[in-house]
Amino acid sequence: MSQAIVYESFGGPEVLELRDVPEPHAGPGEIRVRVTVAGLNPMDWGISSRPEAAARFGISAPSGFGSDFAGVVDEVGNGVTGFAVDERVYGAAMARAVAQFAVLRPPADPVWHTPDEMSDEVASTLPVSGLTAFAALEAIDPQAGDTVLVGGAAGGVGVFAVQLARLAAAHVVGTASEGTFEFLRQLGAEPVAYGPGLADRVRVLAPGGITAATDLFGTEAAEAALALGVPAERISTIAALANPVPGVRATGAADASPDAMMRIANGIVDGSITVPIAARFPIEQTIEAVRLQAGRHVHGKVVITLPN
Repeated sequence: MSQAIVYESFGGPEVLELRDVPEPHAGPGEIRVRVTVAGLNPMDWGISSRPEAAARFGISAPSGFGSDFAGVVDEVGNGVTGFAVDERVYGAAMARAVAQFAVLRPPADPVWHTPDEMSDEVASTLPVSGLTAFAALEAIDPQAGDTVLVGGAAGGVGVFAVQLARLAAAHVVGTASEGTFEFLRQLGAEPVAYGPGLADRVRVLAPGGITAATDLFGTEAAEAALALGVPAERISTIAALANPVPGVRATGAADASPDAMMRIANGIVDGSITVPIAARFPIEQTIEAVRLQAGRHVHGKVVITLPN
């Protein structure tokens, strides 16, 4: 037997349970990873709480939990090439990442080799957040001379979006709560408080005008950008599928370019991208981890550690 976080029915964090489950094994075309760290994303508890969100990913209850992971390959099935036992890897295992073992079928399940210079903790945060941020920025193509408004800049996706926009030589204005302002300044963004009157505050901070925007939380920043005269084709959102902004492109991790992960990983290795880890929880405290992240006041990423 092994351990995994599972839920029998959809609901809040309280539906998540740590259970003993049959130990999975790699079949033909599959690898098994002994998970060391799982990176938590809002998408994870969005799926476990809302059946309509789960259905978009083909998930029904009962189900496992979590997507992003890092660990070590410990079984390789017949026919698999490119992976060997004892290699460090990271990737996405939809609805089965917060578990001692994850079985994957590459390339259908995205799995990458972990660079020697990268910790498992950092690697576990990359697939959903890193690729989502990359796709959101690709949609608006920030360039030198641009001033980009980033909505939700201090969150798990925002920390990547801010740094990627800065690497493109754009000036970044990021929305956040006042308690995160210094954190955002350290990432290279000029902070602005979210909430009513956002467009007016941005107008003061950026008298030369906003030229592009990405909204990583809802639609407030996207709507402010439109009010400030930004063309809809230079605005993107990631969480507005149910309430889209007319003319504004909604993006997700699946829209990122094929080389996106390589470019993100290279940035981490060379030090041009950092991953702030806001909190670490053992798997036994997954409910507490979800509640913390759902409070929307986390500055960076939340990770869940697995016993070795």
